[in-house]
Amino acid sequence: MSTPYPFTALVGQDDLRLALLLNAVSPAVGGVLVRGEKGTAKSTAVRALSALLPQVPVVAGCRFSCDPAAPDPACPDGPHDAGGASVRDARMVELPVGASEDRLVGALDIERALAEGVKAFEPGLLADAHRGILYVDEVNLLHDHLVDLLLDAAAMGASYVEREGVSVRHAARFLLVGTMNPEEGELRPQLLDRFGLTVEVAASRETDQRVEVVRRRLAYDDDAEGFAARWHEDESALRDRIVAARALLPRVRLGDGALRQIAATCAAFEVDGMRADIVMARTATALAAWAGREDVLAEDVRQAALLALPHRRRRNPFDAPGLDEDKLDDTLEQNGDQADDGDGTEGDGTDGDDDPDGPGGGGQPPQDGPDAPEAPEAPAPDAHDAHDAPAADSESQGGQDDDASPAQAPAASAGEQQAVRASEPFRTKMLSVPGLGEGAAGRRSRARTEHGRTTGARRPQGALTKLHLAATVQAAAPHQRARGRSGRGLVVRRDDLRQATREGREGNLVLFVVDASGSMAARKRMSAVKGAVLSLLLDAYQRRDKVGLVTFRGADAEVALPPTSSVDAAAARLETLPTGGRTPVAAGLLTAHEVLRVERLRDPARRPLVVVVTDGRATGGVDPVARAGRAARLFGAAGIASVVVDCEAGPIRLGLAGQLAGELGGTAVTLDELRAESIAGLVKDVQGTQMRSVA
Repeated sequence: MSTPYPFTALVGQDDLRLALLLNAVSPAVGGVLVRGEKGTAKSTAVRALSALLPQVPVVAGCRFSCDPAAPDPACPDGPHDAGGASVRDARMVELPVGASEDRLVGALDIERALAEGVKAFEPGLLADAHRGILYVDEVNLLHDHLVDLLLDAAAMGASYVEREGVSVRHAARFLLVGTMNPEEGELRPQLLDRFGLTVEVAASRETDQRVEVVRRRLAYDDDAEGFAARWHEDESALRDRIVAARALLPRVRLGDGALRQIAATCAAFEVDGMRADIVMARTATALAAWAGREDVLAEDVRQAALLALPHRRRRNPFDAPGLDEDKLDDTLEQNGDQADDGDGTEGDGTDGDDDPDGPGGGGQPPQDGPDAPEAPEAPAPDAHDAHDAPAADSESQGGQDDDASPAQAPAASAGEQQAVRASEPFRTKMLSVPGLGEGAAGRRSRARTEHGRTTGARRPQGALTKLHLAATVQAAAPHQRARGRSGRGLVVRRDDLRQATREGREGNLVLFVVDASGSMAARKRMSAVKGAVLSLLLDAYQRRDKVGLVTFRGADAEVALPPTSSVDAAAARLETLPTGGRTPVAAGLLTAHEVLRVERLRDPARRPLVVVVTDGRATGGVDPVARAGRAARLFGAAGIASVVVDCEAGPIRLGLAGQLAGELGGTAVTLDELRAESIAGLVKDVQGTQMRSVA
């Protein structure tokens, strides 16, 4: 086994180290979600923590790591006799992104269960992680059903395996740590809330600190054991401090004043539910124990809020996690008159400050480290600002592409208008791809999946995961006499087993092809168009799709965002999208077709849905309308599902977007029809048109 990088050798990342250590002191805090860009030592820090955890006493021979002092009476390997205890290091178990459900929770031998009535259970990763760390790298890329199982086990402290009436339960209490890169997609808000703490990490911009990071990493790569030996004393001291804090934790007092500050803070920031209050209370208590104090002070409450509340402040997927520290300070000050209700301690943070160089400043938690969660991000779209943008004030002049006044966009080049803000997003009706797919689990189109309603049975290909009991019995029944059945039990052979086929929903690749030409901006429509695309992006986020963005204007088209799981990135690119110039529809469609061709090679199972947002006016070059038609027919010939969002406005409508939709083999809807309450029959229209096109 390779030598882990020493935890005390990490440079910077104070909030990350503190959050991990607080969970080591008090696993009841609920784990840590680490968000940050690639290459910021997220995984290194988590793996280094496992070496600091105290050793764990276990029942000898128990596959589920039962505590000898209090063995689980329902342990599948039980009942356990007194004695036979052993001690082992705390485990850190990694859950791979591509793991199966059986690998996570364990698997039953269905054949033995049916034929012999024996619960032959093979433990999964949850059993391995019991009383240790379960680490999920790229937790935002896990399938939803795996995340649900994972978080349910973390909340209940037990894992349940159910297979056709046969069930196994075992204890599963672990420190849950997840890391993710927000650029690759977000977790659902309800799943974010299940993590106790969250920290934002970023690479330092200080030259000296970056130099030290490189120096230490090179030294570790050259001689891992020698490098770890140089940090052995620091590691031992930190390990002893964790043990001492664990011992002190039951004696820490959470007074009414501190509790009032916690409740007032959660109320002031309008977090949902009561989980935030409970997590803040546990975190503040752990902070006091880590500092060597028996009373929770206002500084503990403040640091607990900075770690426990930012990810609970999100109101929609495009809101950046963060906390207004000025508002936090005001709230604590207003409710701080009753905070000093313990032994009169003034909260100078000096108690237990025996290790000024240790993580967290030896008891004084870092307040303003480089990884504070309040990283500035672009403001959310504002419906009121959208109507104030200069580009939205231009008037239509007979449908010409280049009629926008340059005076309206002083910062833009000739023929280009300044980017406008998106109008307020709205709820859209679901657009789906016709047919039955086999792509990644999601919530958009019909697909064959491991989860969903049972639609039939087949012979298993590989390991049996979902037994179809009726089909299995039906296959075995004709052979009972030949197999010498004499008792009541059914004689089942492996060839009799049948796998249940299930139908659920898949996520798709939703590729937006957005017209950013002058004809769109001149009709004061770009703000509404961006609002419509933003609404569809929100829908794609909720349905777990990948998204891409192609824009066309002037003389060419560009891939503004290659296919990605980060809907936030698509929204950011949309926000800064400029407009102006002619309308090269053919170039936009050809670019989109190439994007789909490349993506099909990377992810052949994920089916695409193309959403073209345009008024249909093709201009520029030789015979632009005919070239646009030829490009559109490529999509129709390939049977690619498509929708054209018709942005044409005014009393005289040419219907060009509808003609384009016909060439694509899709359907056209107006901006108004895109709203959920207006397009009840849209999905049926999309599917019907696609089926006629394929036929």
